[in-house]
Amino acid sequence: MELIQAFFTKVGDLTWGWSLVPMLIIFGLLFTIVGNFAQIRYFKRMFSVFRSDEAGEGGITARQALLVSIGGRVGGGNIAGVAVAISLGGPGAVFWMWVVALIGMMTSIVECSLSQLYKRKDHEGNFRGGPATYILHGLGKEYKWLAVIYAVSLLLSFSIGFVAFQGNTVAGSALESFGIERWISGLVLVIAGGFIVFGGIKRIAKAADIVIPVMALIYLIMAVVIIMLNITELPALIVTIVKNAFGIESVVGGGIGVAIEQGMKRGLFSNEAGLGSAPNVAATAYATHPVSQGISQSLSVFIDTIVVCSATAFMILLSGVYQPGVEVDGIVLAQQALTSELGNWSQYILTISLLLFALSSIMYNYYMGENAINFLVKNNIKTATFVLRVVVVAILFVGAVAPTATEVFFFADPLMGVLALANLLALIMLFPRAKRLLDDFARQLKAGVKVPLFDAQDYEKLDLDLSAWGKEAVLEAKELKQKP
Repeated sequence: MELIQAFFTKVGDLTWGWSLVPMLIIFGLLFTIVGNFAQIRYFKRMFSVFRSDEAGEGGITARQALLVSIGGRVGGGNIAGVAVAISLGGPGAVFWMWVVALIGMMTSIVECSLSQLYKRKDHEGNFRGGPATYILHGLGKEYKWLAVIYAVSLLLSFSIGFVAFQGNTVAGSALESFGIERWISGLVLVIAGGFIVFGGIKRIAKAADIVIPVMALIYLIMAVVIIMLNITELPALIVTIVKNAFGIESVVGGGIGVAIEQGMKRGLFSNEAGLGSAPNVAATAYATHPVSQGISQSLSVFIDTIVVCSATAFMILLSGVYQPGVEVDGIVLAQQALTSELGNWSQYILTISLLLFALSSIMYNYYMGENAINFLVKNNIKTATFVLRVVVVAILFVGAVAPTATEVFFFADPLMGVLALANLLALIMLFPRAKRLLDDFARQLKAGVKVPLFDAQDYEKLDLDLSAWGKEAVLEAKELKQKP
């Protein structure tokens, strides 16, 4: 066991330790510049996804795909992670979280557009795809080993390790706030989680349509109330954040270096842009053009970091509970901020928010595994999927009842580093194709087309599944080309 732990520690050091964070930033900047700042040019267009109710044949709506992604990205890290970043890096860390989010929005457009481009129809007629699919069909069969490494890492980290973490977080929070025994929380999670995961992506999407807006609304209302109570101090706080970000007004040891490190790390951990998880969901949606789904998914990065993480940061910094240089547990710092401004009752609302955050993450994490299984297993997929669902529900209960469960699933973070590295390598090699998609999308908009259409036959030299785009979309695209 010691050898295994040492191995995964080394894997974590080689990925998260020095390579991944700078690579994600550098290549995100490259994608932004070469992609003509698409995340800014199409920002207004992102919000049209909330009017999208068309699921097509075999897909879910773009809005549902967005909400599932938000549910996966937004979690405990938006509360505890932000608090830790401020505790260790000072207020300036918030500024660098904003920067990494703006860069990550472009990376998300690239990876989710590629995911749509290479999506496939599965044995039940549903759309599937993601990094494993665009590695295999985009880079070719000689890269199948990389796709398998990605899929296995995705399965073990998200559907096993992170599901256990979520169960552990929910049960621990319910025990502390309400005195509910861990096994009771475990049973509730098994019933709720089991009902959702046994319904597959379409039931997950329907659940996300309800859970995610409620989850976000409850938390953001509390944050906005605190901000409004201290609104006169907000301009000065923003100035402090910017000054601290550039070392002009440092409040912690290490100055600008620590602020940049903490802000960028926590930002990337929170919004997952470039890590290759959200593209698995992006592929399930109906879209008229791959880039339209990429743009929609980019909004989830904005909501995760610029909206939710900023709400947490402002709440903590305006409440006065933050003490420079004093390390405090992330959740505790957030609870202190709420109770100091709103009273003791607010910590119970925070616990309910955490429960909803965890439930949305469980749905998302399970689907990562289902997608990996569909890539890895070619025969008896229904049986393999059923076994996965049983295992996930069992792991959820184990994570809830065992206080030290997170120590058993120590491999999750290092394996997420491995899958992120595999995804990033694929994005670098496939970026010319993403650029071609971006150029086609921009050309149609410039020609006055309100809803750009993708003609899959223009990409016949690529290994695409034409059935995933349907004859109607191809005919519409052809008619569009013939118009003067």
